[in-house]
Amino acid sequence: NLESIQGALLRMNRSIQSEGTFGIMKNNRWYKRIVRKGMEQVRLEIFLVSIGHNLYKYHNKRLRLKKAA
Repeated sequence: NLESIQGALLRMNRSIQSEGTFGIMKNNRWYKRIVRKGMEQVRLEIFLVSIGHNLYKYHNKRLRLKKAA
C-alpha cells in the first residue's frame, strides 16, 4: 500500500534514484529536451538516450578495471 509509511519511504527512495540519472543526462550530456512528437517516438528517443548513458557507464567501468589491473 503506497499510502502507508513503508509506501511513502519507497516513493521517496524511488524519486531520489531516478533524479540522479536524469540530472546527469541533462547537465553532463547536454540533453535538454525531447525533439520527437508522438508517444512511440518519445519512447524511442528516451530508449536511445538511455542506451547511450548505459554504454558510457560501461565504457568507463572497463577503463577503470583496465587501469587497476
